[in-house]
Amino acid sequence: MDFDASAKAIIAGVGGKQNIVSLIHCSTRLRFSLSDFDQADLDELKAIDGVLGAVIAGGQCQVIIGNDVVDMFDAVQNELGEVTGQATKGPKQSWGKVVLDFIISVFQPLVPAIAGGGILKALLMLLAMFGWISDSSQTYQILTLVGGAPLYFLPILVAITTAQKLKVNPLVAVSTVGVLILPDLVTMMTKGTQLFGMNVMNVTYSSQVFPAILSVLFYAVMERFFTKYSPKPIRIFFVPMMAMLITAPITLLFLGPLGYVVGEGFVSVILFLNTHLGWVATALLAGALPFMVATGMHKPMIPYVVSTFSTVGKETLYLPASLAHNISESGTCFAIAIRTKDTKMRGVALSAAISALFGITEPALYGVTLQHKRALTSVVIGSVIGGAYVGIVGLAGFTIVGPGLASLPMFVDKSNPANLIHALIGFGLSFVVSFVASLLLWKNETNNEAVKADATTTTSVAAEDLTAPIAGQVLPLSAVPDDVFSQGLIGQGIAVDPSEGRLVAPTDGTIEMVYETKHALGMKTDNGAEILFHIGLDTVQLNGQYFESDVQVGQHVTAGEVLETFDLDKIKAAGYNPITMMVVTNQDNYAVAVDEVTDDQETQSVMNIAKLGV
Repeated sequence: MDFDASAKAIIAGVGGKQNIVSLIHCSTRLRFSLSDFDQADLDELKAIDGVLGAVIAGGQCQVIIGNDVVDMFDAVQNELGEVTGQATKGPKQSWGKVVLDFIISVFQPLVPAIAGGGILKALLMLLAMFGWISDSSQTYQILTLVGGAPLYFLPILVAITTAQKLKVNPLVAVSTVGVLILPDLVTMMTKGTQLFGMNVMNVTYSSQVFPAILSVLFYAVMERFFTKYSPKPIRIFFVPMMAMLITAPITLLFLGPLGYVVGEGFVSVILFLNTHLGWVATALLAGALPFMVATGMHKPMIPYVVSTFSTVGKETLYLPASLAHNISESGTCFAIAIRTKDTKMRGVALSAAISALFGITEPALYGVTLQHKRALTSVVIGSVIGGAYVGIVGLAGFTIVGPGLASLPMFVDKSNPANLIHALIGFGLSFVVSFVASLLLWKNETNNEAVKADATTTTSVAAEDLTAPIAGQVLPLSAVPDDVFSQGLIGQGIAVDPSEGRLVAPTDGTIEMVYETKHALGMKTDNGAEILFHIGLDTVQLNGQYFESDVQVGQHVTAGEVLETFDLDKIKAAGYNPITMMVVTNQDNYAVAVDEVTDDQETQSVMNIAKLGV
């Protein structure tokens, strides 16, 4: 692969150097913050050599590379030099995207240091358990301190990443946050101390993240304020002096304790849910991870994991669920490599299987799983069953790293040797279940395509035309800014940019599901096709506000009958995209043909569905 050529193409695909505000990378993705996301051409990016996929999610343009991400990142950085894009340009993003982008930018760079230190400590405990090193030796104790250093100095690391994100002086920001863990000040707080006549709360700030974030956020405001109003000749010392002078006391008296309480509360809520839902929470999270990873929505879990480690020293939800999901991806891909008759697919599946076995799942997700419904089903089955087991036994992870074969020491627990055994059992169970499920479910696409191509001559076909379920601009699913729909993960169909808030039945059928938040419903046509209607993107967050359902589950409806009404203007005003999707979810039994239409065609055919094998 020519990384330099691909790097130039990637830069062009995201809108050019002038459109790039910042660039970071995780274990498999290049993550661009852009001035104008409309300038990013996802189709162009996906066609570049070495690119597995591209999505816009979490306030970033994410280019999925896989195992070569570091080499590609270096090549892109060499081409970019100094990034010149300005975050203030381009369309305004929603607060949700801004916050998500901030969280990812602050926490994502922390993972390598924490993971490296955590694995080192786990390996040392493993060696001690086998008697190959004494845990009372000075060598063991010093190396353990080395492994624990990233967590102890977490406030400093967070101060660096937060300052970089906010584009303020990182050295002054670190100096300000460093006050929180000064040994002399820690001693004073332990004995009880006052500042300006006010008591300073005794908080152990080592390993804490939220106090550092709040402190740097406030410091950024101070730095910009004094930079704006101070004379240029004295800025070099006056700005940092005044910013530190104000920020450090405010942090000690108010922001630090507030951040500590927020962190403790955040972890307590998650632990409460985990305790009361038990293994069900782990199983459900494991089953949802393929979709979360595909859209990058698993990244907001990192703050929870980091906070949990700093509070209780282990994590019992996300990491065990990730183990079940990662290994299920591997098992599925290994099975497909055996079953497929496509030489190219066999090579992709085998490579992806090995990568997933070691905890890197994006090659499997984008190269195999998300492109094949049966593969995705196998992964979900293996993930849920494996997740249920590790949830039942209470598996705990002790460092932040993608669970896989090489990182199994992350489950070493000196006080509970059975924890590693449970991890191995969960590993094997997830692999075997997904492997067997994929062997049974997989069908070579060449056969499916032949059946569909010859359906009119080899089978009796029951076909019907469907009209648009809503007035507006009819669009292909590929135009939907959501990978779950645009990549056909749920099924094939059409989308409509609505011009009015009235959803009608496209044909005769029976209502099978009305979602409690009323933003989605399902019906089965009299011909047996299962159709899902989904009004808007992320509109589930409205909790039913602005929606009114006109039908009930089990009700038979006729073509043109009103199914649901909604306030289009208020949904738009609330910041949600009202684009509405109509997809056939049992498409393995139906040939779906989408008509080429572009105008408002509520009363004309937009899609034909033909049942195969009738």
